[in-house]
Amino acid sequence: MTRRIAAWGVAALVALAAPVREAAAQRPPAIAAAADLNAALPEIAEAFTRETGQAVDLVFGSSGVLMRQIRDGAPFELFLSADEAFVFQLADAGLTRDRGALYAIGHIVLFAPTGSPIVPANGLDGLAHLLAAGRVTRFAIANPEVAPYGRAAEAALRARGLWDAIRPRLVIGENVSQAAQFAASGNAVGGIIAGSLASTPALRARGSSAIIPDTLHPPLRQRMVLLTRASPVAERFFAFVQGPTASAILEWHGFGLPARETAAQAR
Repeated sequence: MTRRIAAWGVAALVALAAPVREAAAQRPPAIAAAADLNAALPEIAEAFTRETGQAVDLVFGSSGVLMRQIRDGAPFELFLSADEAFVFQLADAGLTRDRGALYAIGHIVLFAPTGSPIVPANGLDGLAHLLAAGRVTRFAIANPEVAPYGRAAEAALRARGLWDAIRPRLVIGENVSQAAQFAASGNAVGGIIAGSLASTPALRARGSSAIIPDTLHPPLRQRMVLLTRASPVAERFFAFVQGPTASAILEWHGFGLPARETAAQAR
């Protein structure tokens, strides 16, 4: 009798646990994505859902912060970084399926809100003249310590000899999306942000931008990788981002498209 009651109890617990397991299995995979994808990736995810009937949950942030969260056990299944170095760090730590694939090449731009003394078409030389004249009060970039676009901005400013002069005037965003908000809000006279964000209708309505030459900063090689816990849905989304529909969306948002490479070719 005792064994029958115990067996019934176990069976009941299994039955009660089954819906929980089923709900977990049906939950969309969590995708960690660099903040510069804030405009492009939701469009890609919508196209993916239309084509497959499956959904993904997108979580945006600075690549460095997301990488740290993954190392700390955050339940992401796919990581789209704005800097491939973060992907390689996770791969070396044994947290990924492989070394991933390049999905885009990013660009930085000089952005100025309407009414700002900064004229983006004049580039960093124009910014230098305004700095010398004391007309640059606050200037926005992403945090170089965790955001690849912040590091690229710092590198470009250093390359033109502007870093020391502009550093006291910097408004630092946690990620490039926040830096773009600062630059467009009027609380800063401008900033260096991602070209993919400057191309959105919201920012185009608030100001203008011009590309900063890629020769002034290390290349923004954006790599994505499946994490060891990746589900079949995450695998499909990983493949979809490399397909023609996603590539067209990325290109429309100002990203460069890299030549496709296999994970074995990644350094």
